[in-house]
Amino acid sequence: MKIKLLFLFLIFSFSTFAQNSSPSKLTVVSSYNQYLASVKTNPNNELIEIKKAIPNIKLDIRYATKNNFMKQVMYKQARAFARKPVVESLKKIQRELNKKGYGIKIFDGYRPYDITVEFYKKASDKNFVANPAKGSKHNRGCAVDLTLINLKTGKELAMATPYDSFSAAAAANYEPVSAEVKKNRDLLISTMKKYELNVLDNEWWHYDFSGWQQYDLMDIPFEKL
Repeated sequence: MKIKLLFLFLIFSFSTFAQNSSPSKLTVVSSYNQYLASVKTNPNNELIEIKKAIPNIKLDIRYATKNNFMKQVMYKQARAFARKPVVESLKKIQRELNKKGYGIKIFDGYRPYDITVEFYKKASDKNFVANPAKGSKHNRGCAVDLTLINLKTGKELAMATPYDSFSAAAAANYEPVSAEVKKNRDLLISTMKKYELNVLDNEWWHYDFSGWQQYDLMDIPFEKL
């Protein structure tokens, strides 16, 4: 009898653990009207077009071309968006960098959730793409991929790797690098951090906004924004 009771207890305990440890259903906003309602409730939810807010910022939206790790066009439009507080931070960063003769070039901002799903299916190294089970900071409009440019020439400053490299050298603290690369990378990372945008450990170009947890995952295409 004791053995039977113990057996039943173990089954119940395992069942309870399985239920409690199973991932909750992911909430992804795909309704444009729902998005508009969220903006009305909280203006910070607005996805702002970065180029319109910061006219002298440069864009190189790789996923609107075939020049990306997917080798195919993923975006119908070459545009970049981010939540209102993220864009406000980018304004301050651009202003500070401009005083030093530099500027920002944006590779990517807000990314619809469906694109993240496609990335995960095809990526050879899953460490460099977000798991759709959790979603991406990009899906929340709270991440930007970018680099530094020389204001006079428009050319990118030297970094350890090109954008979207899947190599170890893409890490934010990768060593050894040349003195020039270290100077450029450190300038980018420190300036971004000053305005609440923190570098991702394995991607020197990727920055997450410190308040990303407050925002929903989104799956609204650029054409509707």
